[in-house]
Amino acid sequence: MKKLSVFWFRRDLRLEDNTGLYYALQQETDVLPLFIFDRTILDDLEDKTDARVSFIHDQIQNLKEELEKKGSTLLVKYGTPEEVYQELIKKFEIQAIYTNRDYEPYAKKRDRAIEKLAEEKGISFLTFKDQVIFEPGEILNGSGEFYKVFTPFSRVWLSKFEETNIEALSYFHWKNLYQTKPEPLISLKEMGFERSSISIPSSNPNEEIIKYYDKTRNFPAENGTSRLGIHLRFGTISIRQLALKAASLNETYLNELIWREFYMMILDYNPQVVDKAFKPAYDQIPWRNNEEEFKAWCEGKTGYPIVDAGMRELNQTGYMHNRVRMIVASFLTKHLLIDWRWGEAYFAKKLLDFDLAANNGGWQWAAGTGTDAQPYFRVFNPSSQTEKFDKDLKYIKKWIPEFGTEKYPKPIVDHKFARQRALDTYKKALDR
Repeated sequence: MKKLSVFWFRRDLRLEDNTGLYYALQQETDVLPLFIFDRTILDDLEDKTDARVSFIHDQIQNLKEELEKKGSTLLVKYGTPEEVYQELIKKFEIQAIYTNRDYEPYAKKRDRAIEKLAEEKGISFLTFKDQVIFEPGEILNGSGEFYKVFTPFSRVWLSKFEETNIEALSYFHWKNLYQTKPEPLISLKEMGFERSSISIPSSNPNEEIIKYYDKTRNFPAENGTSRLGIHLRFGTISIRQLALKAASLNETYLNELIWREFYMMILDYNPQVVDKAFKPAYDQIPWRNNEEEFKAWCEGKTGYPIVDAGMRELNQTGYMHNRVRMIVASFLTKHLLIDWRWGEAYFAKKLLDFDLAANNGGWQWAAGTGTDAQPYFRVFNPSSQTEKFDKDLKYIKKWIPEFGTEKYPKPIVDHKFARQRALDTYKKALDR
């Protein structure tokens, strides 16, 4: 049996500036690159044309081809990680498993199970920081506790960023890759999926967009955001390279990357936020949860044009402009008093760039239930948001062709009434 190490790709689908891969290739043992289409995750996906699965499959094909040019390959398996590793341990004499850390509850549980299996077989399980600049535990307050408020967190983050020599890893010992013949890649169809027709934004950061991000980011009709979310989520770009670029071009853009790490830290320290309010008192809110109204919101038929345009953009493209995400989330939780978890779950199904920490953090922010959240008594007014950010109705008209005709529905609820109802409901629940 051949002695080798394994590098396990997960949220880091690139060869360039990949921390765990870099360190795996530094040691003398041959390195076998591995990717697992994890059935634990895939079996939960209802939509068998999920664009994210098509995207991952394409990235795996690209990685495989790049590695084959170097005389190696990417071993691609379909199953649960434990099944796959049990099979590989029988086939190879594995010395070590290298991988990059993930902070989501399922990922941590999965990694504990593989680490335990590895330990039982005398195999080292080595993990590295790769998808963040500073991981949970690196940015703490004076008492050694995690920050619950973003602004002081971001100040410490920026200070640490300036004093730390952050740089991309550039030299890889490719000669240490395991040299083997490639096998055919499992098809989408074999895993029960079909190719999605949704197009994926480019992974190349547009420097002009980043440079003027603070001026353009709030206007959904403009091409003013980088659309890199899916690439950050699956690691097809390096956070180090992007953060360094952002630091040189636009501090507002860099601030968004800090929010991403803030929410990852919150989730890591507080896994209960997946299904509970960060502020426990807010779990007392008696949500109305009207299913007909929720359906109207999902389909973009609430009679509030800015809300409906956002939902239709999401349904058709897997993307929604960030300003509009805040508006539609506020509308669902405040105007309709529908549980933020319903909205969060819908976004989780539809968003190309779905990331558990950011999605959960954003929804709890909008509902007023989260850390550093928008106070419950702030209720976005869809009309004034439209006036400020889509004055010429370009965004609305793009996504609602029947806008201004008899076919467009009347408002599902009166704004003034809904706002007062939300204030009264929250206040009553919180005053108990």
